[in-house]
Amino acid sequence: MKDKKNKDEEETSSKPSCFGFPISIFFIVVNEFCERFSYYGMRAVLVLYFRYFLHWSEDFATAIYHAFVALCYLTPILGAIIADSWLGKFKTIVYLSIVYTIGQLVISVSSIADITDINNDGHPNNPAVHIALAVVGLILIALGTGGIKPCVSAFGGDQFEEHQENQRGRFFSIFYLSINAGSLISTIITPILRGQNCGRVPQACYPLAFGVPAALMAAALMVFIGGSSLYRKSTPQGNIILKVSKCIWFALKNRFRHRSKQYPKREHFMDWATEKYDEHLIAQVKMVLRVLFLYLPLPMFWALFDQQGSRWTFQATRMNGNFGGIDIQPDQMQTANPILILILVPVVDGVVYPLIAKCNFNFT
Repeated sequence: MKDKKNKDEEETSSKPSCFGFPISIFFIVVNEFCERFSYYGMRAVLVLYFRYFLHWSEDFATAIYHAFVALCYLTPILGAIIADSWLGKFKTIVYLSIVYTIGQLVISVSSIADITDINNDGHPNNPAVHIALAVVGLILIALGTGGIKPCVSAFGGDQFEEHQENQRGRFFSIFYLSINAGSLISTIITPILRGQNCGRVPQACYPLAFGVPAALMAAALMVFIGGSSLYRKSTPQGNIILKVSKCIWFALKNRFRHRSKQYPKREHFMDWATEKYDEHLIAQVKMVLRVLFLYLPLPMFWALFDQQGSRWTFQATRMNGNFGGIDIQPDQMQTANPILILILVPVVDGVVYPLIAKCNFNFT
């Protein structure tokens, strides 16, 4: 057993590195940049596609847009379960990225209309086919982008050894920058592509606006697979979500079963799970519950924040987009967020955190 452990350590330490970072993380960062370009580029023009190509009302387009975004942020639970229980992170990312790429291609095809299929108003004469393809494409994209979301950053963290804590911290900053760089560039470029003249429909080249993100998603998949031989791949360790749920349920059940005074009170309700579960798991569950408590107001924030992709964009269609001689497209209004992040992340990581550390504050 000891020889096997030493052999594994030699293999992981022999992985090629650059500037102290495993080379494998560069494939992961490039993959994340391309994937975020694909997702945010598609999402930037989505409500305008609903409104001006499928001819939906603003209210219905907004409802479908937010249903899609909600699905994108629910499916990470499914992706985490698949990765932890069966496939592992690497295979989950690869398989769901294929689903993701197909979804992007399907929604690109849904925006293609033959010149004879477009009426004088610029809308398809037979919208049912386009709507069906769009819905299928969006469902596949939600499964893909949500399914890989919990895996990619964690897989990047797996590439580091225990003593590389500083490099791991830097990696997550770089990773976050790549997310917002992809978001920023795509939110600038895809509205420009959408604004090209395409057939009979002026300033509505949705096949191009959706096609480029689809190509970037295919590139993301190929880049990720390209680094396969360099990755450290951990085997599935079991469904932690199910295990945590069972632990909480047992603690609650045990607590109400022993409500009589003859049982001494315990400091935390999770302490009632000690009869069946180990203390390490219980301590981790307590930490998770404390974090979840902080999450309670977050739905209100995100419900407002994500309006930038729907109501904010529709509002921008009724505004003068000329800003200092530059014409800003309605679907480019969302660039404010990634611009500020790209400015503030290096400032916080390179200036604010080091200053806090020098003041000897225990700030993790």
